[in-house]
Amino acid sequence: MTRAGAALIGLGLLLGVASIGPARAEQLIVSISNTRITVTPNYAGGELVLFGSIEKDVDTPADRGVYDLVVTVSGPRADMVTRRKERTLGIWVNADSREFLMVPGYLAVFANKPLEAIAAPEVLRRQQLGLNNILLTQRVGPDYADVVPNDAFRSAFVRLRSERGLYREETSAVTFLTPTLFRTGIPLPAAVPIGNYKVEIKVFADGALVTKTESSFEIVKVGFEQFVASTARHDGLAYGLVTALMALLTGWMASVVFRRD
Repeated sequence: MTRAGAALIGLGLLLGVASIGPARAEQLIVSISNTRITVTPNYAGGELVLFGSIEKDVDTPADRGVYDLVVTVSGPRADMVTRRKERTLGIWVNADSREFLMVPGYLAVFANKPLEAIAAPEVLRRQQLGLNNILLTQRVGPDYADVVPNDAFRSAFVRLRSERGLYREETSAVTFLTPTLFRTGIPLPAAVPIGNYKVEIKVFADGALVTKTESSFEIVKVGFEQFVASTARHDGLAYGLVTALMALLTGWMASVVFRRD
């Protein structure tokens, strides 16, 4: 066989391999009402609106049934610690703790119906859909792992974040306005972390994932708080000097106000 013939065969094989793959018959088009939220000292929370549509094409099966949709919103990641307290000699003390590594500061899951009615449990675990299935890595002694959902520390961590509105799962939050047009709200509590947020949208049909897409938004501080935070982060010397000067001025003013003649 000549080199030219071998090259043609190789090219044909490459094209054949490239053509093999799951051809998506649907496309997601989504938009968020605001991609940049500014937080001031009197910020009391708010809500974004995610809306979009599922676009079919010629490859969409004619007998495609009703669509289901799951939206997962995750905020800036950081290390966090959950502590367990015990009463010892009439005093509550920290008895044990568990460190969670690079977990979302904000985590929300929205769907149009209960997750177990959308896909099988193994699919939900593989796609990390729902608070019980999302990976929350912990430091367990010398090891790193994500334990079972009913682990005491994991359950307490999710519960405490949920009480502050920072973790939530709502299985009737996505509304289909038409068979392919949908919307959902993304509530943002007053204690929402500052940073970048990722939004994952996944569409299911007959229990199988048919298409997905991602979007994002950011939350930033403005005003004096942002100035102080930026100065502390980028110019530590100036921040330290200003802080010391303010402490001296405060002490001097207090001595003037409360001095005894």
